Amino acid sequence: MANNNLQQFRLPPPPQEMAALYNNLPQHFENLFLNGNFADDDERENNNNRNISCWVFGYGSLCWYPGFEYDKCITGYIRGYNRRFWQGNTTHRGTADKPGRVATLVEDKEGITWGCAYRICGQTALDYLKQRECTLGGYTTVDTKFYPRIASYDAAFGGEALPVLVYVANKDSEHWLGEDELENVAKQIVECKGPSGHNAEYLLRLATFMHEEIPEIWDEHLFQLETLVLSELRKRNIPLWTVMGMNRDRIRRDSHEEIRRPPSFEFTSRVPERKLRCLNI
Repeated sequence: MANNNLQQFRLPPPPQEMAALYNNLPQHFENLFLNGNFADDDERENNNNRNISCWVFGYGSLCWYPGFEYDKCITGYIRGYNRRFWQGNTTHRGTADKPGRVATLVEDKEGITWGCAYRICGQTALDYLKQRECTLGGYTTVDTKFYPRIASYDAAFGGEALPVLVYVANKDSEHWLGEDELENVAKQIVECKGPSGHNAEYLLRLATFMHEEIPEIWDEHLFQLETLVLSELRKRNIPLWTVMGMNRDRIRRDSHEEIRRPPSFEFTSRVPERKLRCLNI
């Protein structure tokens, strides 16, 4: 379970050993890990440049169940990708006979995907993510920029873009299912479950995260699937509580939210326009 009082982990100092631990990371990120550029200035000074600190972007189950220790979580978005339920899953939300569908990112130069970024430190969290996302999930790693939803005067990120690590599936993955009619995707999600729980729970908890944490954003693909899955559950007389599993502790995000700056053009230009309806009163 996440713990804001993150224990500091230290890696063995030889660079060769550290590089071997993270050979699945992009070269850009590997270099940043080895020289400590992701750590705050005071962290680097206190830990003699040996502490590894980075940000990881979550857009699927990581939004509501990270499963690793972290010391900060903030909501925001990345550019150049759209979230789609095109990745199959046989280890968490499905089986080899009936693979479930989970989220991945599809490149789109105009795309924006909302989620949350976690700041993590040390080998343990990265090893956990490598096992969960790469070994079991079939994802690979890419690096991109993350834009915080809320800027503050006293936070290190202050609204500027952060480099983040992202786990993304691709068409070469053995688990890749690709595009399909949303009605078919919804039916597949309703019919599948795996060791981590029902496939419907994965989608519905992700939709709940977006409704509760980033209510001003409309994610058409996700919310259409949410409506179709709920409808399919009703048609099949499947009670919602039977697919949702146990409730998770709510994650404290945007702890700096009470200290707001005026929204920047960078943010407001990407908020969907709202049309006002005239009332005859």
